[in-house]
Amino acid sequence: MAILLALASMCSTLVGGLVAVRIGDRRHLVLGVAAGVMLGVVFFDLLPEALAESAHIVLGVPDALIATVFGFLTIHVIERAVAVHTGHEHEFGAHKHGFESVGLLAAAGLIFHSMLDGLGIGLGFQAGATVGIAIAIAVISHDFADGFNTFTITTLYGSARKRALTLLALDAVAPVFGAIIGTLIHVPAAAVGLYLGYFAGFLLYLATADILPEAHAQHPSRLTLACTVGGAAVMLAVSALSQ
Repeated sequence: MAILLALASMCSTLVGGLVAVRIGDRRHLVLGVAAGVMLGVVFFDLLPEALAESAHIVLGVPDALIATVFGFLTIHVIERAVAVHTGHEHEFGAHKHGFESVGLLAAAGLIFHSMLDGLGIGLGFQAGATVGIAIAIAVISHDFADGFNTFTITTLYGSARKRALTLLALDAVAPVFGAIIGTLIHVPAAAVGLYLGYFAGFLLYLATADILPEAHAQHPSRLTLACTVGGAAVMLAVSALSQ
């Protein structure tokens, strides 16, 4: 059952990616939605789950939140090292050719996150069918956004369409691979919590420092802002329905 539900998650990821492929000249609206979805994933999904799995308090702060800061700073340092942000706003609106490694790193994080989604389904069924199904509903719901973001982020940073589609395919099969692992091994909850916190910081930086400026650079409109708010609201609804 866990693997069958992970296959449904794979289909959801592919649909999200294909929507991003076919959006055309409405890219600014796509980016607005993507930023909102990513913010929603961070605050309504990743961080609550990371804190729930947090095992230690370091200097009065849950270790998952410290991992979040490290995730945020990691991508900031990487971008500064390759000089993605030069302070010239006219550079937004063009693909960041030459910085494909940043997009690849982001995609790798999304793929690993998708594998953990499948892992969660597998481990959930170890605890019971009800728990496994509840986790699967949440995973299938937000894997649409994962596929959407995988294609959007990689192309935003200059990756060719073929490479972006390859990464989308890897993101799609990752939950199935994770579900298989989840039926075979046990992963310490504390380690999963630290990773989720770290990746939350990673996505938070991408949404606020890259995707939102890109969305508003060429088409600064209320509609783009509404798309961002709508994307976050959708993830709030998904989170509420999956409880």
